[in-house]
Amino acid sequence: MRVRLKSHGLLMLISLLSAVALWPQPARAQDRSPSRPVEVIVPWGPGGGADVLGRLVAKWLETDFKSTFVVINLPGATGSIGIGKMIQGGADARAIAVLTGDTLGLTAQPDSPFKLSDIVALAIMIRQPSGLFSKTDGPYKSWSDVQAAAKANPAGVTVAMTGPNSPDEATVNYLVSKGLRMTNVPYARPGERYAAVLGKHVDLLYEQAGDIKGQLDSKALRPLLFFASQRLPAPFADVPVSVELGYDILLPQTRTIVARAGTDPRQLAAFAASLDRFAGTPEFANYLRDQYALPDSYIAQRDAQKFLEGEVDALKKVLGSK
Repeated sequence: MRVRLKSHGLLMLISLLSAVALWPQPARAQDRSPSRPVEVIVPWGPGGGADVLGRLVAKWLETDFKSTFVVINLPGATGSIGIGKMIQGGADARAIAVLTGDTLGLTAQPDSPFKLSDIVALAIMIRQPSGLFSKTDGPYKSWSDVQAAAKANPAGVTVAMTGPNSPDEATVNYLVSKGLRMTNVPYARPGERYAAVLGKHVDLLYEQAGDIKGQLDSKALRPLLFFASQRLPAPFADVPVSVELGYDILLPQTRTIVARAGTDPRQLAAFAASLDRFAGTPEFANYLRDQYALPDSYIAQRDAQKFLEGEVDALKKVLGSK
């Protein structure tokens, strides 16, 4: 009798172990390694913040997945050419892209070339306050100098920025509504924007401090104003911020890794999980510090899409379209 009980118990144990072995297990990122090379589309020219992030992410994903990730720069139309290529490429996970706040801003327009629902945010990688900068040996030493010139000079002040229908343009137009004569001058390539202000072809540059760290460290450019709710830490603690001057506009720069909507959810989850791991590395922490970014910049996939929707709503309010 005891022998039969032991045999029965053994059979139950074997059945249980078999069931556990067959139970679906959560996929690891490496289990969803892409079988073909993946394009990392940077919708801006080389040398800017989007390009730096795209190459950093591509290097990480290539190492993490043991697969090939190729960075492709496709500048133009405020970033919509590159994002459009990713969307049109199909939902087979062969391309991801860097979506900047400039390109995201297009979706606040009624005639946007793409919709926010066309893409899926895998992670918000970086958030940075934007600012206005001048050539250090130029005529503008402070924001007060800019205000005086923009009010007194009939020609106003020119500002190099990314492109039309962007947060850059919206911010400058907002300042115009406050009585400052300012003119947007768009440049699709970051290097062209920087060369324009350094060559005194334009008066000011709308940018993020981290993107021009070299020019700031060498004292070629100086910050005049940041669009932020409180002053930034050193080395910018003495630079005024928009809230102090009564400017009710922020529109920080964001850079997000996105994929085409409709892509295999398992592959998207693998990409997102890999980016989560990257966000916990010292390399990523150093990147945020070097870019003068918000230390809590990173927003994981579960909250990323909702965050982008909030940014679009904020821009619509500025534009008066909501």
